[in-house]
Amino acid sequence: MSLFSPNALLALAPPAQQPGQSAPPAWVNMVPLVLLVVVFYFVLIRPQQKKAKDHATLLKTIRPGDKIVTSSGIVAVVVTVKEKTLSIRSADAKFEITKSAVAEITERGNDSRES
Repeated sequence: MSLFSPNALLALAPPAQQPGQSAPPAWVNMVPLVLLVVVFYFVLIRPQQKKAKDHATLLKTIRPGDKIVTSSGIVAVVVTVKEKTLSIRSADAKFEITKSAVAEITERGNDSRES
């Protein structure tokens, strides 16, 4: 018997409704979808927003003298801070990187202007 034969298609059809029964309200079918969206929000979206907010706060607090690790794994000391970039020194090399490349601040440096 083929899956596309009329008898196979009739077997897959939902049962006929009894004359006295009414169909459930349409919103009942939407409940699983709404629950799925809520779960996705709390599992995926909200933690990502919190991580982005924490990273933005980290970038605002970078000061010269801070020891940082970049997203590519370079460990360096911040020399100067500009609006969108940082000048950093690692070993004998000096780089200019974008602020978004900073993964973490490992040590806070001593800045003479804050004293």
